[in-house]
This record gives sequence, C-alpha cells and structure tokens, in this order.
Amino acid sequence: MATQPRFTKQGTTPQTSEGDGEAATPPAVHPVDEKLPPLKMATTGLQHVAAMYAGVVAPPLIVGAAVGLSAKELTFLTGACLFTAGLATFLQTLGIWKVGARLPFVNGVTFAGVAPMLAVVDSTDNKDDALPIIFGAVIVAGVLGFIAAPFFSKMVRFFPPVVTGTVITLIGISLMPVAFGWAQGPVPGADDYGSTKNLALAGITLVIVLLLRRFTTGFVKQIAVLLGLVVGTLVAIPFGVTDFSPVGEADIVGFPTPFHFGAPQFAAAAIVSLCVVMVVSMTESTADMLALGEIVDRPADEKTIAAGLRADCLGSAVSPLFNGFMCSAFAQNIGLVAMTKIRSRYVVAAGGGFLVLMGLCPMAASLIAVVPRPVLGGAGVVLFGSVAASGIQTLVKANLEKDNNVLIVAVSLAVGLIPIAAPEFYHAFPETAKIILDSGISTGCVAAVLLNLVFNHIGGGRDDDEVTAPMEPGGEIAETRVPGQAVVR
Repeated sequence: MATQPRFTKQGTTPQTSEGDGEAATPPAVHPVDEKLPPLKMATTGLQHVAAMYAGVVAPPLIVGAAVGLSAKELTFLTGACLFTAGLATFLQTLGIWKVGARLPFVNGVTFAGVAPMLAVVDSTDNKDDALPIIFGAVIVAGVLGFIAAPFFSKMVRFFPPVVTGTVITLIGISLMPVAFGWAQGPVPGADDYGSTKNLALAGITLVIVLLLRRFTTGFVKQIAVLLGLVVGTLVAIPFGVTDFSPVGEADIVGFPTPFHFGAPQFAAAAIVSLCVVMVVSMTESTADMLALGEIVDRPADEKTIAAGLRADCLGSAVSPLFNGFMCSAFAQNIGLVAMTKIRSRYVVAAGGGFLVLMGLCPMAASLIAVVPRPVLGGAGVVLFGSVAASGIQTLVKANLEKDNNVLIVAVSLAVGLIPIAAPEFYHAFPETAKIILDSGISTGCVAAVLLNLVFNHIGGGRDDDEVTAPMEPGGEIAETRVPGQAVVR
C-alpha cells in the first residue's frame, strides 16, 4: 500500500509504513522550511527588502526631523533602524527557543509608534532627551509585551476588526499632516516653505508613484514608492534642492554604537503611551500570522502566535540598545509571499541579512538623506494614505450595518482625531498626561477597546453574528484579513 508523502521539518527521521516493513517515501520538506538555491534566495530576499524599505526608513526620518537631527545623525538613526529590523527578522523567521513564528515574516519599525513618539518629542523641553525617553519607553513596552505574549494570544477575541480597523485608520490619518509638512519644505517658516517649487516636486513625485502603480506589474509595481523617491530626487536636482553631501560624509562601514543618543530614560507617560502602541502592534501581528499561516499552508495556532509575538516584543526590547524603534511584522510582505508563491522562511531571513548589511553601511543608509523633503512628502501621501485605506478595508469586515459597531467606530475616530482637529484641546492638562492624550492613536485605541467591551462583551452584549473574532477556541480561524493587505509598520 502506497504511503502519501507528508510535509515535515528538515532533519526529521522518515517514518515507516506499518504492515509491509518497508520504509515509506521520504517525507517532503514543507515549502516554509525549503532552502532555495543561493542566487534565487538572494534575489527574492532583496525583493522583500525593496517592498518594505520605504516603510522602515520613514519612521526614523519623521522622528529624527522632529528632534532636529543633522543629516549625519539622521543617517545614523536610519541605519540603526535597518540594522535592528534585520535582527528582528532573524528572530521571527529562524527563531530561538520559544521565540519566533518561524514563518516568512519580515519585521521592521512600526508606523503605529510614530505619532506617540512625536508627542513625546513635542512635550520634551530639551530635545536631546527626546530619543532617550522614547528608547526607554520602547524597552519597557517590549519587555512587558514579551511577558504578556502567551496570555495575549488567548485574548485576541477582544480585538475584532471593528477595533483594529479603527486603529489602523487613525494611524494613517494621524500621519498625513507629516506628509503635508514634508511637501512644503524642510524648514517651517523658511522663505521657500510652501513655495510653488516645493509643492510641484511633491506633486510630480506623487504622479510618478501613481503611474508606476497603474502601468507596471510584478516587482516594479511592488517598489513603486521606492522608484518614485529615486525619480523624484533626480527631477529635483535642477531645482537646487538636492544635497548629496551626506553620502560623501558617510563612512562605507560602520556600526550602530549602543546608546549613541544617550542612556535610556524612563518617563511614566511615555511608557504608558508606547505600551498602548505595543498592544496595537501585537493585535496586528496576530492577524498577520493568521493570514500568512493560511497562505503558506501552515495555519498559525496559539503556540505559533505566542512565539511570533515574543519575537516582535523581544526585537522591540533589544532595538533601542542599538538606537532603533519598536519593531513589528510588515503585512505588505505577506502580499509578496502570496503573489510570488515563494513560501520559504529562509528567503525572508536572507532579506533580514541584507537589512543588517545595509545598517552596517552608513553610506547606503545615507542615500535616503539625499531625498528632498518635498519628494518625501509626495511619496508620503501614498504611503500614509494607504495605511488609512487599509484600516477602511478592515472596517468593511466589521459588520458596520450593526448600530453598536457604527457607534464604536464613530466615537473612537472622533476621540482619536482630537489632536489633529483641535491641537490645543488638552492644553489645560498636565504635560505628562498630554504625552498620551496628544497621541490620537493611543486614545482612539483605548476608546475602541473599551467601547467594544461595553457594547459587545459585558453583560451579554456580545452577539456572535455581530462580532467577528480573529480566532475561535481550538485554533480554528474565524476570519483573517485579506492576504496582502497593506498595513502600517
């Protein structure tokens, strides 16, 4: 009687058939554990880097500019974030002990932390203390998240699409003012700030990205934002706004010196704010693992989710040691896995290796510092707008025809938009409280979670027809997000 081949982990001893005494057909290696030829592994790994590069370098650019870093320091911060993204990707794909989902997951700096980090910068009198305060908060949030990972994997039913969709939408909307600020120029109040020249460069870059997304396919379409930045920078040269000096000043080889910006400082308000972001990040990573598990034919059970969340949190806790920010899974790379049908986690690990190498080469990291702010602004409209659109996609699955869910979204969005619509709304509150309140993402997330509990859980309010949980007891997937759906990271 023939024995069907079964997927197994590499190195597993082949099983034998009962009754015939013959060895069964050697089990096939699961595509997730497959090691491709070196050239194919390198090229497909680079493709993963290209798909997420713009998302990794944008947060350090935003926060670094708010702190007032020089071009050289901005290059250092960007390189550090690339380096730590590579380390976090290694943790997620290769894994150690009970850390890492061991799925083709790319990790990098999460967008969800940008708005709270900007709130920390704005509330800090001495800007030199801003980054150490942020790093301290990220370390604490990472450690607490690591401890909570196995418990959180059991609580995902409290974060249905009505909550996650609201938060993702708020993330995109909260970041749009950053893109509009970039489009006007690098220095607010300068003579050319908001000039026709700067706005034209932003508009040209936006059009280039849209054209590439509309009329190209495959790999080129995946890196449309990156190509838009390159072409936009070239177009900006005749306008005299492109500065190549950061490349000339950067070293070819360098290392992100630990605590380059100072030893971590621990401020209670900043810690609370970043802990809220960690909860959002863990929720998103859980949904990503469920979706990716289905795509690669290795469904993510509770154990896998817990291990993946540990990797996110450990990567985040270690990242500030090398001057990096909070790390989380990049969902746009899930779409790349679905499109290419290449499911090997070692391919993504190779991409993590490229990220580490780029982080160790300041000259490579300095290239992003060459891009003029108006060009970044044009690309940022697409990048940040896609985040908001992704949140709306998630809300489509939230049964908004139900009054309860409409109310949750309406109030949570309103609370989250206060810092944007009325920046001085909390002016009478203590500075420590404003760090949290001025982050629309944090307040909107808290509002969405609490309202969901009140209307859909407490007192028998939950209706299984109205609330869709990411995973039912026993590991059966009730609903996952659309594969390849782009979210903030």
